[in-house]
Amino acid sequence: MQRNDIGLPPKGTTILKLSNVSKNFGAVSALTDIELEVKAGEVVALVGDNGAGKSTLIKVLAGVHQPTSGRIEFCGQEVSLDSPSRALELGIATVFQDGALRNPDVVANLFLGHEISPWILDEVSMEVRAWTLLRELAARIPSVREPIASLSGGQRQTVAIARSLLLDPKIIMLDEPTAALGVAQTAEVLNLIERVRERGLGVIIISHNMEDVRAVADRIVVLRLGKNNGVFTPDASNHELVASITGATENSVSRRADRKAVEHAEIGGSPA
Repeated sequence: MQRNDIGLPPKGTTILKLSNVSKNFGAVSALTDIELEVKAGEVVALVGDNGAGKSTLIKVLAGVHQPTSGRIEFCGQEVSLDSPSRALELGIATVFQDGALRNPDVVANLFLGHEISPWILDEVSMEVRAWTLLRELAARIPSVREPIASLSGGQRQTVAIARSLLLDPKIIMLDEPTAALGVAQTAEVLNLIERVRERGLGVIIISHNMEDVRAVADRIVVLRLGKNNGVFTPDASNHELVASITGATENSVSRRADRKAVEHAEIGGSPA
């Protein structure tokens, strides 16, 4: 199993920096002069409407698409993310929305394509490594031999995220990690993201759920029509965020979001 030769940089150190990154598909401009910075031990949420460019940007960072122009720096050095294998080699891991779990049990999915021995599967070593990692992440999975089919949506997402950590990445990108999950399962995944941040990784999440974003993000980066349209802290108002995402300073969505925020604050502040 290949791992990065360089350990994680100190927390707060810039791992990834994008400068004026653009991506064109023929005459269509999907990304224009994108600026983005991700630090060690930081969760950056990437938000925006459908078609804002979030998925394209993630695919650029995953090596699926090559940028048309711009500069990408990783750990202080300019790099070319010309393939998914190059992104993984540098230390950029991606967990897409479906998780791509195909094998029958947890340990088989964790080590899919990354077997400890290239010739003989070392089952004992893989089980020990799997248990160690899942314990470090405080994962609620009863056994590394548990059938994937018996796991909840949150547990499956946990397996997908844990698998990405086995190559010791410096940055992990999560595409809609809580989509279609219930309240308890969502909490499980958000706790897992906290554990990943505590390990000193940089985390990028794409999510349409602003409550989830506020729960874990250190910064919220808004894309609109393929361009940067604001960087916010989690305590930014719903009105500010909705206006940045939609391009409207006043609309029914922002008014409804503000009303919900007020109602939530009143409920939280009411006497027991």
